[in-house]
Amino acid sequence: MSIISKILITLSALLFFYIMYLETLATTSQATSRVFSISREQLAEPKFNTLMKNQGVYNGFIGAALLYAAYFASAPKELALVLLINILVVAAYGAVTSDKAILVKQGGLPFLALLSLFF
Repeated sequence: MSIISKILITLSALLFFYIMYLETLATTSQATSRVFSISREQLAEPKFNTLMKNQGVYNGFIGAALLYAAYFASAPKELALVLLINILVVAAYGAVTSDKAILVKQGGLPFLALLSLFF
């Protein structure tokens, strides 16, 4: 795996850790409201808040798995490919079902990382 791929995968992991932070620790913050275009009142609703935190845990695991793929896996390129393709499918689904901006916000950097794996 090239150094460019490792950098882009690491940046993608940091993106997912930031999403995790917003969804689990800063759930009702102004930043979370702005990033996800959801009112702070809705973010504070107990059931919605719990769902956000649960989703945040998943995003944290995606970030950790990307770092594992880049630095510790015995087959780093293959694992990174699977994870990055998964991220792009989820971003595309989010763009179709929720907000078109998700494709770029959540999928842009992982897309570049995926491309880098082929060069």
